[in-house]
Amino acid sequence: MNGIPVVVIAYNRERALKRLLFSLAGADYPEGSDVTLIISIDKSDNEGVLETAREFDWEYGEKRIITHAERLGLKRHVLECGDHSEEYGSVILLEDDLFVAPDFYNYASAALDFTGADSRVGGVSLYNHLLNVHVREPFFAIEDGFDSYYMQLASSWGQAYTREQWNGFAKWMENASEDSLTGMRIPENVRGWSESSWLKYNIAYLIERDMYFLYPRTSLTTNFMSEGEHSGGEDNDLQVPLGIFAKKEYRFGRPEGSSAIYDAFFENTCLKALIAERFSLPEQEICIDLYGCRSGQISKGTQGISFLLSPEPLPFKVLASYGRRLRPVDANIIFAAEGRDFFLYDLREGSRAPGVDKGERYLYNYRALSFKKIRDILGYRLRKYVRDFRSN
Repeated sequence: MNGIPVVVIAYNRERALKRLLFSLAGADYPEGSDVTLIISIDKSDNEGVLETAREFDWEYGEKRIITHAERLGLKRHVLECGDHSEEYGSVILLEDDLFVAPDFYNYASAALDFTGADSRVGGVSLYNHLLNVHVREPFFAIEDGFDSYYMQLASSWGQAYTREQWNGFAKWMENASEDSLTGMRIPENVRGWSESSWLKYNIAYLIERDMYFLYPRTSLTTNFMSEGEHSGGEDNDLQVPLGIFAKKEYRFGRPEGSSAIYDAFFENTCLKALIAERFSLPEQEICIDLYGCRSGQISKGTQGISFLLSPEPLPFKVLASYGRRLRPVDANIIFAAEGRDFFLYDLREGSRAPGVDKGERYLYNYRALSFKKIRDILGYRLRKYVRDFRSN
């Protein structure tokens, strides 16, 4: 039985490639299946990458090595790798700074089977976000009883597509440009990514078509952030716990039955209906911004938005407030935690801005942060900055 091909996207990171291949060799695959491994290597001066690919023993099926005579760059390289879904019917894409969990293949297969016929789903992530990448604060999807959640944010840290899911994006990309990245629903952080980013276009595609990625609650990949085209060096910011189980039976939820549906800003979209019902407000005029990503822009006047739920101190009438005590952050709104950390503003009426202590926000996000730890962190950051400055 032919399985989903695993496509490794490599460039010039020999050590990272060895690490990923090691994890692939130790993963579980269906008995009797033929799993093709494709190692696609962009042109570089590091001959060790090709040597590593050639020496790697793949015992689960065919091993294909694709080398490129000219430098593609990350965006073009990923797009070409995704096109393998046309030949095989689906595809798993892994950049070389990733590491997979033993059950990654079983999860990807089950998730693609579950989402393949659902036009609302544009792909499957193997990675579970624990960090809101826009504000660099912790993120946890609220528990709703399923092994999955949805986010209007495409994944680049281990992802899978059916042929139809990939072709929808690829066809949209044919006419995409920087103009495709405008609009309030696309985070400013995403719009600022370099032109070599393919991911920002996949995110824009999901937003324009009102589609989502399916995400796992237990991550099947983790990210070493090895030095490369979009990262300056290894750090642990994107490391997440991996599931070490094998052959799990996953319980996925449909969007209509899930309470964990997030937009591109990592905001729970279900909160709009809750706030609308709780205060008898028009849902379409409500903006949820618990991370404070877009409050500044919204508060300056955005057509159609009259009510804003935000942690930022803004000069508007406060209809209600909530504390920052429960976890994850959206639970404070769902269970109406008492306090004055989040404010529901009526943007139609000005008033004095409420007082806010941002120190409490940081201590909520980073537990048990003592003065000594803060001092040590500052010292480490300063030394690292000096080292990086001198190396450049």
